[in-house]
Amino acid sequence: MVLPEKFLEELEALLGEEQKAFLLEMEKEPRRGVRLNPLKCTEETLRRSLPFALAPSPFSPLSFYAEKGERFGALPAHHAGMFYSQEPSAASAVTALSPKPGERVLDLCAAPGGKSTQIAALLAGEGLLWSNEVVRGRADALLSNLERLGVRNSVVSCCQPQRLCEALQGWFHRVLVDAPCSGEGMFRRDPGALAAWSPEHVRACAQRQGLILDSAALAVKEGGVLVYSTCTFSRAENEEVCAGFLKAHPEFMWDPVPAFFGRPALDCPARRIFPMDGGEGHFVARFRRTGENPAKTAPFTQTLEGGERRLAEGLYGELFTGTCPSPLGTAGDRVLLLPQGLPALSGLPVLRAGVELARIKGRRLEPAHGVFASRKMEECRQAMDFSPADTALLAFLRGEETACPHKGYTALCVNGVVAGFGKASGGTLKNHYPKGLRLRS
Repeated sequence: MVLPEKFLEELEALLGEEQKAFLLEMEKEPRRGVRLNPLKCTEETLRRSLPFALAPSPFSPLSFYAEKGERFGALPAHHAGMFYSQEPSAASAVTALSPKPGERVLDLCAAPGGKSTQIAALLAGEGLLWSNEVVRGRADALLSNLERLGVRNSVVSCCQPQRLCEALQGWFHRVLVDAPCSGEGMFRRDPGALAAWSPEHVRACAQRQGLILDSAALAVKEGGVLVYSTCTFSRAENEEVCAGFLKAHPEFMWDPVPAFFGRPALDCPARRIFPMDGGEGHFVARFRRTGENPAKTAPFTQTLEGGERRLAEGLYGELFTGTCPSPLGTAGDRVLLLPQGLPALSGLPVLRAGVELARIKGRRLEPAHGVFASRKMEECRQAMDFSPADTALLAFLRGEETACPHKGYTALCVNGVVAGFGKASGGTLKNHYPKGLRLRS
């Protein structure tokens, strides 16, 4: 790996004699990691569902180092949403954010979803997660990952930060800005980041990061927390952006990040992570809003009622035990199980709120993959459970039919964790696993 001379000069100013250790570490293979999804399984279930061992990571109680050699996305445990494949130190930002069940949390630059799904895990189904991404293609990937990991209480939008934060001013207990950056911390994982690096690019990133933070400040309620993170080493994008933010926003103050990962940042109570610290490059800073910021958000009122609601409740009762969650809503031809405490969405480019229950097909409803992905096996009226190596399960994940003793809609599970569903008739299960998610032969 040939690193730019200007980058090396700035790195020497940051690390001094430790630059040698950095360069030696950069010649090694990057560490791989997975993060447990407690919304769908326990650590014990995850361990027995993987063909490799896990070792604890210092960046989050849910994160583990994983052995190399496996294609994580092809594993049945991945399809079942038991884990998210994540570079270990990337979990540090949400650990610093420290969301609590029942809170409203905004992930402003959320794609592809690693940090959003980690927030969802810590919310444990209580409160609301709002995940935003400005690039539509990346927002679709974000939505897919939240669905795969069974997140029930989320909103996904594709919106410019200023517009979104003005509409939801003062509404969030916690806001995360995992800002687009020059990507210096990803050089050994992403050759594209190395090829695109230049001092001019660093300066442009720092300017954009400051503007995003200005927008994010609007969304934080009084007493709330704002976390800023990057995957770069640049002082201009890290400490200098933070200093500029606090100068422009006296209603915020430093809120020191707990010192259990990485190392101290330069002249401020933030944290830095270098490859020598057990992961790729990251910077994490935390601020607390002390100034007033009253919310102006109205509650969501466009819920499903009457015969349409009874039809949806009837389908839910056919598929699952227990009472159909409320509220219910529609978006185009989709029926949705909406999160509690949803604000008015009018005028905002929302891709999905809550979980898709069904598609409207004329006068009937056809169940959606999302509602099965968000339910536990014990909630399903009918289910078939397989070990990860079972050939029938692998055939299902490829989109093939399989034998089934039931009649009607049936969940397919991996070690007790729902991966998808099909409709059984005459001893055969017709596959409803989405084509875009299927294993390639």
